[in-house]
Amino acid sequence: MYKVLIVLHEGDDYIRMNKVYIESMPVAGQYIIHTDGLAYYVEEVTTFVGYVSSKGAIAIVVVHPAPKDAEVNKLYGVDIERDLDDPEYNKK
Repeated sequence: MYKVLIVLHEGDDYIRMNKVYIESMPVAGQYIIHTDGLAYYVEEVTTFVGYVSSKGAIAIVVVHPAPKDAEVNKLYGVDIERDLDDPEYNKK
């Protein structure tokens, strides 16, 4: 598991969203579905080298909202808690 900081890039602004754990590191050009249930396009992934953080993040993932007509947005009806959460993981 990797702990990363998600940063939203909208217009000229970069807005910190949150820190999340991910199974595999995304790459630029990939779409991700965030915990808010919305699709985002990965613009850039910047990893820290030689830096140890007490917060544990190892990378910054810069994203922007997926275009409304993107294929990834056809995943309507996905309920993150019902459809994607692992009930065994939540028991911990």
